[in-house]
Amino acid sequence: MVEVKDPTELVQAIIAEDTSISLTRSMMLTHSIILPNNTTLSGKPQEDSSTPILMFQDSDGIGLTSNNSVENLIIHVPTNHRAIFNTNYAEDQGSFNFSNLELNGQFSFLSKSKMDNTFLNLKNVNVLAADTRGYLEQPQKYGVNVLQGALTIYNLNPDKDSLITVEAKKISIGQKNAPVIGSGVFIAGLGDNGGRVEIDELSTNDVYSTGKIPLGVADIITGAIFIVNGAHAKKVIQNGDTTTYGVNDMVLDAWGEVDEWDVMGAVTSYGPSGIGFVNFGTVKSFNAQAPIETFGLGARGYNQYDGTLEEGHFSSIMTFGDGSIGVQISKKVGHLTFDGGIVTHGGVGKSLVKGVIIDLPAYALSIKDGGVVSEITVNGNIETQGDNVASYNVESQAVVNKMTVSGQVVATGKDSEPLNIQTGAKTPTTFSNDTDDKSLI
Repeated sequence: MVEVKDPTELVQAIIAEDTSISLTRSMMLTHSIILPNNTTLSGKPQEDSSTPILMFQDSDGIGLTSNNSVENLIIHVPTNHRAIFNTNYAEDQGSFNFSNLELNGQFSFLSKSKMDNTFLNLKNVNVLAADTRGYLEQPQKYGVNVLQGALTIYNLNPDKDSLITVEAKKISIGQKNAPVIGSGVFIAGLGDNGGRVEIDELSTNDVYSTGKIPLGVADIITGAIFIVNGAHAKKVIQNGDTTTYGVNDMVLDAWGEVDEWDVMGAVTSYGPSGIGFVNFGTVKSFNAQAPIETFGLGARGYNQYDGTLEEGHFSSIMTFGDGSIGVQISKKVGHLTFDGGIVTHGGVGKSLVKGVIIDLPAYALSIKDGGVVSEITVNGNIETQGDNVASYNVESQAVVNKMTVSGQVVATGKDSEPLNIQTGAKTPTTFSNDTDDKSLI
């Protein structure tokens, strides 16, 4: 191991291709550095136990090649630059390890070359600030583009055999009321038939993000945690709160595949057309132990517009804006359970749906044409408090096979109704409450 205390010594160690470089002091560089193959860059605690800060004046930060590790450092670049980025596009890049990092600037691992045997291991990585609006590599589907994230892993190779494998634990993004700009955690392959990312486990602490998208823009979105198509996550665990603040900022979004998604902290959206959990992919198990709440115009709680959710367990869903539907189902799903009920407070308002802004009533529970639900269990009320809405809305070509509600279906607003069941819809007109059949209202 070679210890360096200033920029000159650091550059000399890189030129010499030392395999283990330790920073003993904070320092400022005027340009990016590229780590040689098989090199580890780490920080050594200073006499007062503080971690060294590696600052870059007006450039990206640390470039990767292959088999690199970056550990125990604070890295500062301008927020619209990359604190860590990859540069080598060989097929076999080996293993990369990132641990105990605090970043000001994007973490970016983006490859357009075919990836074989490439592994990313992240642990205790905190991206305090980033602005990803300037990066043009963006997935496109459902009429929208997605902004990259403060932490971005993106396999852009068209070969479906191109694979990046990821394990990322204890990831934190942004700060309360000081979100990163763009998405938060963004993991993507190249569409449905190109390069892939396999996520063994993703665990997050608090995540705060916003796209700063102008009101009325319908073709750009973000996600605080976004598993994009081409990505498959075996397990996602959210141990902290997950919050978005702006227009079209989804909180949890899946276009890809998730086997098990456990949400332990609150899911909150404050902006217009920000959805708590929107699923266009395939999620086998979604388990939210904390509330999903939205406060913006047209900001819905949970939407299933494509793909499927096999098993969904929700603590509660509550929305407060006009056009903010609690739950909307347009595809086939399995058993959905809501422990704390579904409540909306708004009336009719504008909301973003597949790249188009339309008027929506703030239904509590809406089953659209094409929606097929195996079973719904609501341990509480299905309730609306706004005007000109229905609490339980079922369109003519929708199917609900079984429904259990322990509370009531309630509509308290002016010209609102508990039920709007269109002719042809298939849904129980009574529900089971363990021992007795009771009227739905």
